[in-house]
Amino acid sequence: MNGKRLTSSRVARVLWLTFAIMLALSVAAEVFIHTHARFGIDGSFSFHAWFGGVACIGIVAVSKLLGIILKRKDTYYDE
Repeated sequence: MNGKRLTSSRVARVLWLTFAIMLALSVAAEVFIHTHARFGIDGSFSFHAWFGGVACIGIVAVSKLLGIILKRKDTYYDE
């Protein structure tokens, strides 16, 4: 498979649209599903959607930080 296909702007737009539709469906499902809150905040509307988004952003931030901390020189294996 050609790698350029995944980086084209058309594919990126389709992926963003798909993710937005999935998020909207997740939030809309909260109207029909009764959740049992164990803590105060997890009973709020669309908690699971925004908590998942915040957790994803946190994972990306921590992985970028680890990439900076654990980075090696390009000549690491040559030594």
